[in-house]
Amino acid sequence: MEPTAEIRRLFDIMPASGRIMTKILSKPQQAKVIDVSFPLPWNRERPIYINFDLWRRLPKQQRDLIILRTVCWLTGVRWFKPDIYQGVAVAGILGALVEFSQTDPVGVVVAGGLTTLAIYRITAINRSQQSELNADEAAINIAQRRGYSEVEAAQHLLSAIETVAKIEGRSALTFYELIRCQNLRAIAGLSSVGVPKEL
Repeated sequence: MEPTAEIRRLFDIMPASGRIMTKILSKPQQAKVIDVSFPLPWNRERPIYINFDLWRRLPKQQRDLIILRTVCWLTGVRWFKPDIYQGVAVAGILGALVEFSQTDPVGVVVAGGLTTLAIYRITAINRSQQSELNADEAAINIAQRRGYSEVEAAQHLLSAIETVAKIEGRSALTFYELIRCQNLRAIAGLSSVGVPKEL
């Protein structure tokens, strides 16, 4: 597999937001098939690292769904959106600045603590199980615009999760992967048991 040609093909199937925000890089030394770092607010580009020696072992349909899912998760991480936690973080930062200008150490500590708590909560939401499931479902929706049916897309993504684990030499799936697989089985009609919303 020629990495440049495959990168070009992957960019073609991505949504427009993915083409703008992400960058695919070849990283042959990594043990994972595909890897990303948690995107921080000051990172304008969100790199996706692929080991193309391992990547080529996946069927094309599985590669399509994995890249769509990865892009959906990366673009789904939003630091700046109207939300109570973003509001608390902004209020905490402004409060800390005001207290600092008034040389009130207790006020600075309280406002700084409030900001830290809000940022921690934003990070936890973006790393949650629900964000993983949302990324899977968003990838399936985009795949439907690329010619896949909902059932086919769910089956390919399900197979991809299991195949990647085997390629990477892992004997078992992670807890999050098991939950994702159960949800994908329900979407694909392979199981009548889905994932409870309150999980």
